[in-house]
Formats: sequence, C-alpha cells, structure tokens
Amino acid sequence: MLGHLRRWRERQFSARHPFPEKAWAEARARLPLLAAAPAEEADRLGNRAWQFLHAKRLSLHPELAENTPFDLPAQLGLAAQACLLTLGWSDEEHIEAFANVHEVLILPDAFRRQVEEMDEFGVMHEYEDERAGETSHQGPVVVAFPDLMESGDFTGFNVLIHEFAHKLDLGNSLDVDGFPPLPREIDPREWHQVFMGAWEDLQAHLERGEETPIDDYAATHPGECFAVCCEAFFTAPDLLDGAYPALFELLVRYFRQNPLTRLPGLSAERSASAHPDRH
Repeated sequence: MLGHLRRWRERQFSARHPFPEKAWAEARARLPLLAAAPAEEADRLGNRAWQFLHAKRLSLHPELAENTPFDLPAQLGLAAQACLLTLGWSDEEHIEAFANVHEVLILPDAFRRQVEEMDEFGVMHEYEDERAGETSHQGPVVVAFPDLMESGDFTGFNVLIHEFAHKLDLGNSLDVDGFPPLPREIDPREWHQVFMGAWEDLQAHLERGEETPIDDYAATHPGECFAVCCEAFFTAPDLLDGAYPALFELLVRYFRQNPLTRLPGLSAERSASAHPDRH
C-alpha cells in the first residue's frame, strides 16, 4: 500500500514538474563530481536533486541575488551534491535522513562567528571564527558562495558534503558528535573503534609535528572528523582509502556506494594544503 502511494505521488510530481533534462546535463557538465557518475546513478541522482529543490528552500543573500546568476543548472548541481550522500539509500531513507533540512542559505563570502569553548582544564576561551559553512539540528545549511564554487570536483574539498554530513550526524542528537544514526548491519562498537583509530592516528601525527594523512581539520572534533572523512570519501576516495582503509570500507557500507568506481583515474589533482575556513 505504501509503495503504491509513493509511486502515485512520484507520477503526480513528474506530471506537475517535468524533469529538466537540459539543465541536468549542463549541471553535470559543470561539475566533475556529477559528470563521473555512470548513467544509472546519474538518472537517480538527477531526479532526487530535482525533488530536493521542490522540497527544500534555496535562499540567496540579497547581494548575491542581485549580482550573481544562479541558474537552474547551478541549483541542480547544489542539490545533487547534497543528495550524493544518500544516493545508495532508498527513497524513504533519503527523505528521513534529510528531514532536518529545511533551507540552504548561500552567503556572499565566508562569515564570522563569536565562539566560546571550554578546554580540558575547564577554562573558557572566546575567539572569532571564520567559517565556510555551518548548520545546526533544525537550522539552515549555510554556505559561503566562494567555497560553494570551489566544490564539485575531486580535490577533497566540498563545503556542501561537509555540512550535509553534519545534518546526517544530527539525525539522532542536538549536536554533532561523529555518531550518526546507523543501519542495523553496522555495529555501533565497530563504528566507534574504526573512527577512534583514525582519530588517534590524526592526533599522533599532530603531536609529532607531521602532516596528517587527511585534512587536519578532522582532528579538531569527532563531529568534524566524520564530516571531513565524508568529504574525502566522495571527493578524494583514493586518498581516504590509502590512509584509512578500514574507515573507507566502513563508509562504503554506511553509504552503500563506492566512490572509487567514479574516480576519473589518477589525473585528478589534489589540494596541497588544508582549506583554511572550514566548519
């Protein structure tokens, strides 16, 4: 009965909102991350992105709305990068995973927040933090336009995947902790053990003054570790697999997809340095 109702709703949606084939083709042509998807995956991803645009609010800061063209291919490209995370999941799982996403807000540039953090000795520190993106349990996904324009390739950086990974993480808590809702086939103890192994290795590299195998922003907080690993999983899968193969395999099972199959060979260049304004 539920399956019949879902198919009826899909037919109704398609009748009211015919899929924009040309705009989707242009979106894929602009973004290597989307162009690399094989035909069957691309079809499913495009349709999810199209439905995402109708289900969520996409808002541009007034300064961007006046001066920056953000056409339908650009909007589809944004939505598709978010939906890439749930591409291996059923429609019901996809909808449930992003039930806490209501709006994507694009700002003209990186933005600053006053932050208060308590250290291990109980001392409160206040500082101003520059961010490329942020989100909260039921709040909007906020991204900076320049960082959005840098996303969509295989360099290991993607502000959309990073922030939407936080939304997955927030599916069972009010704050990011690196422990999203897990499918029944993944034991929470295994998740903890594998991520803790990567976390400890990152900390060890920093203590020795060595460059970390993945972006060292992953070492700042367990929630950021999960988000950075998701970025690497989709946009630099060979890098993550080479550094932490057990973690990569765990994410293959979690996302039910293997981005290595979409990686365009060894020609993709990697960012040489960590991005300075993540969050």
